[in-house]
Amino acid sequence: MKITESLAKEVNVQHACAALAVSRASFYRWQDPDKDAGNDSQRPVPPLALSDEEENAVLGILHADRFVDQAPLEIYNTLLDEGNYLCSVRTMYRILEKHEEVKERRNQLSHPHYQKPELLANAPNQLWSWDITKLKGPVKWTYYYLYVIIDVFSRYVVGWMVAHRELSPLAQKLIEQTYEKQNIQPGQLTIHADRGSSMRSKPVALLMADMGVTKSHSRPYVSNDNPYSEAQFKTLKYRPDFPERFGAIVDARLFCQSFFAWYNSEHYHSGIGCLTPEDVHYGRADQIIKERQAVLNAAYEKHPKRFKGKMPTPTALPTAVWINKPAVENSEPALH
Repeated sequence: MKITESLAKEVNVQHACAALAVSRASFYRWQDPDKDAGNDSQRPVPPLALSDEEENAVLGILHADRFVDQAPLEIYNTLLDEGNYLCSVRTMYRILEKHEEVKERRNQLSHPHYQKPELLANAPNQLWSWDITKLKGPVKWTYYYLYVIIDVFSRYVVGWMVAHRELSPLAQKLIEQTYEKQNIQPGQLTIHADRGSSMRSKPVALLMADMGVTKSHSRPYVSNDNPYSEAQFKTLKYRPDFPERFGAIVDARLFCQSFFAWYNSEHYHSGIGCLTPEDVHYGRADQIIKERQAVLNAAYEKHPKRFKGKMPTPTALPTAVWINKPAVENSEPALH
């Protein structure tokens, strides 16, 4: 305001207001703020406005059972087809706004709340993740289905199967055989999967209950809830020798047999200290890390300057692996 007044003294009011994008009416109102201070009269009602009775009648129509889920534009045209005119569409909106009812009027689907899975493994055979992926067959629209169960802590593929279709009895059979092969005890294991039909099937759920296995599922449309199976499938399909298509199911099984042998016993996995899943799963990791440290110690003693006086250490094996690690809340008071 003061800037506008100062500029108005140098140039005329019109140019000052134009330069500062200020309305001249606002300028003059600021000049005499007491002019309208005592004017408490309400804004006059427009002569064409609906009366209170008419507004209530329109609101009653908007609240009618047959119109309660419809937008004002639909109601307006429905009434016109019936030979009835109450008011404009904009007036209907103004009435709804006056009663704080401008919102979605249709019945909305209420989606259930899905709890985010927060699962921890600090040793093998505590937490498994399983999923199914498609392998392209010899011609378009033909697929084979690869079932894979992976141990989350060690990344070891404990069970896999290639089948012609995705069926819950096949998944049930694979889980049961893998459970027995790994000598799992009741109450020891949690198995996590996404929300596919086979994963949520009743036979699989009953089998897990009978074996004393805790089941867990990803939230709908959240791929990050099953990251270890997704990463394993990516490793499979990004291999240089992974074919565009498999000529027959036998070819798919032979390829997977070779791949999983390499993945479990030869692949140095970056997520487990550059060890192989087999070494971690069967408890050989500590000895291997000690042997790596011995090699680094010898190298350090031979050429300490090359390491700038700092003893090198091998990559450590994580002591805990999470699916959706909980956020750590800082409970300590802030220092001032």
